[in-house]
Amino acid sequence: MNLTSIRLITDDVARLTDFYALVTGLPARRWTPDFAEIVTPGATLAIGSTAAVPFPGGANRAAIVEFRVDDVDAEWARLRDAVGDVVQEPATMPWGNRSLLLRDPDGTLVNLFTPVSAEAIARVS
Repeated sequence: MNLTSIRLITDDVARLTDFYALVTGLPARRWTPDFAEIVTPGATLAIGSTAAVPFPGGANRAAIVEFRVDDVDAEWARLRDAVGDVVQEPATMPWGNRSLLLRDPDGTLVNLFTPVSAEAIARVS
């Protein structure tokens, strides 16, 4: 079994797609006004509309969308003026990742991280 994608459900597909295209630096495939995808080397981030998939409960506060990046500090320099809700500026976590934590426009947590300790690097190799 392989995890191939994560789908976020939103009331505003265009806004959320624009946010993730900015964060990832990757182009979005906008298949319809109700569905878009951003394909990364590891998996696809799909963004769907509540018009197509009713989603009760409002904002997601239980999941974190995570992207491993080459240099989290460089990503912070690129994004700091472009993203609004920064939860945590880059910090080195006890498990060896350097991490930047944001919220997307719908409130979902987004973690950009770079393994920096020998153990963290070995874990993702």
